[in-house]
Amino acid sequence: MRELSLNVMDIVQNSISAGAKLVEIDVYEDANSLIIKIADNGCGMTAEQTAHVTDPFFTTRTTRKVGLGIPLFKMEAEMTGGSLAIESEKGAGTVVTARFIPSHVDMIPLGDINSTVLLLITCNEDRDFTFRHCVDSREFTLDTRELRAVLGDEVRLSSPDVIEWIKGYLSEQTQIIKEESSDEVFSGTSGD
Repeated sequence: MRELSLNVMDIVQNSISAGAKLVEIDVYEDANSLIIKIADNGCGMTAEQTAHVTDPFFTTRTTRKVGLGIPLFKMEAEMTGGSLAIESEKGAGTVVTARFIPSHVDMIPLGDINSTVLLLITCNEDRDFTFRHCVDSREFTLDTRELRAVLGDEVRLSSPDVIEWIKGYLSEQTQIIKEESSDEVFSGTSGD
């Protein structure tokens, strides 16, 4: 895949297929690493399944005989000198954590993570999502449970006004945390 955000979409689709009602997507960026963590409360996997999930010829799907999402994500992380870890418990969910080294020549761009999150939210209204994006010490969070509490049952997350608000919020907050982070670098402060 040419953007890591597409890997995120693929892994979240696995979470949805596993029956997750809540998916948490965390992106942590600093000068030395990019960490992407996806946690769900789906059906989880046995220890044996977890041990084999990075094998492209192992899949629990019946629609095809190979599963490339996790193996590609792992390969992309390891190509940069990073790593991929999977924790899962049957009946409790799964956590996938990938660490990338952004300065490595083989680093694939994060891509448009905001559009990925927006698409996941609006196309899966029967699920809840949290998205946390951290750049250095700055962060923001979007939680669909909070949106639902404000909007009530009569307004859908896929309504045009809500989509436009989510899109604007993600864009504005990303710009703020990236500007504040670069201001610290240029001014020579560490934010302490």
